Amino acid sequence: MARGAGRDTTPETPVETVQAGPVPRRTVVVVGGGMAGLVAARTLLGRGFRVTVLERSDRFGGTVDGRVLGGFRLDSGAESFSTRSATVPALADELGLGDRIVSPDATGAWVQLPGKDLRASAQPLPNSGILGIPADPSDPAITAVIGRSGALRAALDRVLPVGSLATRPKVSLGELVRARMGEEVLTRLVAPVAGGVFSADPDDLDVDSVAPGLRATMGRLGSLGAAAGALRAAAPAGSAVAGLAGGIAQLRDALVRQLEADGADLRTGEQVTRVARSASGWTVTTEHSILTRRIQADGVVVATEGRAAVDLLAPVIPDLATERPDAVPGVALVTLIVDVPELDARPRGTGVLVARGVEGVAAKALTHATAKWAWLRDQAGPGSHVLRLSFGRVGDTPADVGLGTPDDVLYRHALADASALLGVSIDEADVLDWDVVRWTGALPHASVGHRERVARIRSLVADRSASLAVTGGWLAGTGLVAVIDDARARAGQLADVLADSSAAGDPAARM
Repeated sequence: MARGAGRDTTPETPVETVQAGPVPRRTVVVVGGGMAGLVAARTLLGRGFRVTVLERSDRFGGTVDGRVLGGFRLDSGAESFSTRSATVPALADELGLGDRIVSPDATGAWVQLPGKDLRASAQPLPNSGILGIPADPSDPAITAVIGRSGALRAALDRVLPVGSLATRPKVSLGELVRARMGEEVLTRLVAPVAGGVFSADPDDLDVDSVAPGLRATMGRLGSLGAAAGALRAAAPAGSAVAGLAGGIAQLRDALVRQLEADGADLRTGEQVTRVARSASGWTVTTEHSILTRRIQADGVVVATEGRAAVDLLAPVIPDLATERPDAVPGVALVTLIVDVPELDARPRGTGVLVARGVEGVAAKALTHATAKWAWLRDQAGPGSHVLRLSFGRVGDTPADVGLGTPDDVLYRHALADASALLGVSIDEADVLDWDVVRWTGALPHASVGHRERVARIRSLVADRSASLAVTGGWLAGTGLVAVIDDARARAGQLADVLADSSAAGDPAARM
């Protein structure tokens, strides 16, 4: 073909190029500014959503908080995290805190057992298994706590058939340990640990919630001890817990700073009174001071405690009302900063877990913080010590020392209990500073059947609306790992739903 042959010589029609405007970003409201809410918000921001976090109180972080006492910056709530998962170390790295991760002192804690002589009935707590369940009941350290007869009974675990305990639904931690290893292991090892960690009796705790994978591993290996040892061995090397030099509250602070820098709308003092579906998504109604506000959103994450979450969502999901959890226990923490050089010897390692029935002691646990954390010990210097005593368990009555006890009475109990548990006299004259921190309803109780209840709640929420997510410790379980993992998962699923509906251009898919 000759050059130019066949070419269309019709004059070209001018075409106006129009710059498209920015595509509106989808909006998600997160109700609750505890760790679950903050992590969910971070996940959603990372997926490109506009996020508003509404917190009822005057601060973020839930049970992760800190304050200055006696010149030290101390944690008010959680002060360590489990190292059986890389969840928290990974988050700390992402937030620029990875170099502050520290392990506690290797001496470990003690257990205070009932007895007329408290010194004689205190023993180092073996740490070869999980939740106090020993990997090898014949270990001399175990025998020292449970006695020869207790060790012989526990040894039957190696030969008893596993039976239905590995697969039957609704098995408590107490039932499992009692059946496999006997009463001494349960009351002298497992119960003090469960009381310290969960403020609950092992017979009330759903074993699959507090020790995921334990029963399945027992079924595979043939004994509870082997399962406990395998789960312990599968954890990263070193201690089963870790902390941050300077306190866990730094994790909360770094999350808040990053959310603010990335454009999240963070609001405190906002009481959410109603969550309702609208034509385009959701309307969230709040009360702030004397103002009522309504916020439109494409999706909602409810990250409050359980009873508040159910009360808020029951008008939208009526069947959820029957799943409203019982009130969970509250805990009072008394912190003492003392000048007692005798404590330099760390007479009870990093602290003491107290078994039920110890006469004259009201505390369920004592943490010798300056013995546990080298960074705090270095700040305090010789002779100065930080002690933290915890009061309150599931099943306590109003007469028991705990959440409802006045500060001055708690203080006196703390002095007496610290002296008894540490075997060192601590008087008022030795106290440099002290305070009481109360956590009302702060310990979600994973009672027997908890996993089934969680499954029902998840199903009700999913069936009603794909653009709604519910998370928090009352569903996820106790501890930062469980809370963070669940918040990320629920926020990620919500982000997927909203992204898919946006791409499809179907507003109904948001509902």
